[in-house]
Parts: sequence; C-alpha cells; structure tokens
Amino acid sequence: MLEQRIQQHFIDSADLKYQAAQSLSKPIAAAVQAVLACVTSGGKVLACGNGGSAADAQHFSAEFVGRFERERPELGAIALTTDSSILTAIANDYDYERVFAKQVRALGQAGDVLLALSTSGNSANVLAAIEAAHEREMTVVALTGRGGGKMGAALRETDVHICVPHERTARIQEVHILALHCICDGVDAQLLGDQETPT
Repeated sequence: MLEQRIQQHFIDSADLKYQAAQSLSKPIAAAVQAVLACVTSGGKVLACGNGGSAADAQHFSAEFVGRFERERPELGAIALTTDSSILTAIANDYDYERVFAKQVRALGQAGDVLLALSTSGNSANVLAAIEAAHEREMTVVALTGRGGGKMGAALRETDVHICVPHERTARIQEVHILALHCICDGVDAQLLGDQETPT
C-alpha cells in the first residue's frame, strides 16, 4: 500500500511535467532571455519566496553564482531569503509583508531581474516585492501555480509568468525546480554554446 502511494507520487509528477513541457517551454525561454539580457549587461537576479519557494530561490542563486553543470564565469544572483538579521529587523520594525520589498528597493537597479516564487501566486510579501521591482524598472520572472493568483494580475507585459497548471503545492514546486534548472541551462547554453547534456 505504501509503495503504491509512493509510486503514484512519481507517476503524478511525471505526468504533470510531461503535460506542462509544451505550455511552459515558451515562458521559460522568455525567462532565459530576460535573465541573459540582465546578466550580460552587468545586472543581477534577486530571488525570493516563502517556505519551499525560499529554498528554491536559494537553490537558484547557488547555481547561478557558483555553476549549474558547466564551468563559466560567476553570474550575479542574491537570494533575499537568507539574511536573518535583515529579515527579522524588517519584520519586527515594519511587518513581514515588507521583508523582500525593502531589500529590492535597497539592492535592485533598472535592468535587474526579480525572480518571484509563490505556488499560490498570492504571497503578500512576494507581491510587495514585485511592486518594488516595478518601481526600480526591473523585469519580473514569476513562478506560480493555481492560475497565478494575484501575482499573475500584478505582472506587466514586459514580465514573464511561468504558471504551473496544477493545484497541488508539491507538484507545483517540483515543476518550479525543473523550470529553474531549465533557466540555468538555457543561460549557460546562450553564453557558452550548445553542448551535449550530461547524463
């Protein structure tokens, strides 16, 4: 019984990824182009999210600053989820809704990219970060699910929306991490040229 339940998780995840491959390839390609334009002009990616999405923001930043699968020059990315002193000071002195927005206003510049992650698309602090990014003339790459929520409505035509067509948080997160890996790989391919995918 337990093994069947585990197998069903694998099947459901694989089915969603297979179904989403066609619909998400265009927005993911647009995200690659937005991030590439940012970093080749000396910009950086600011990444944020809550819970599992915070972990995904940190995962992306680590692979961007360090490397994904190939050696290349370092690329600028900062996870806005990692500095406990900043996070707790802003949450204490203002409110938790502003923990990312104040960092975007402090660190973001025109031409930078905000990578905004929320499985529901309704995280108040991520929405506030999007507003701050727009004030700074940054491009937003939003990763959501469940139809995109309030974040989908907050995006501009120049932003990129990668909305996973599913309602379940775990499945959405699994596709988010795949999309982030596709962005890393796409940027590397554009910078370094195509290469056989490592097995």
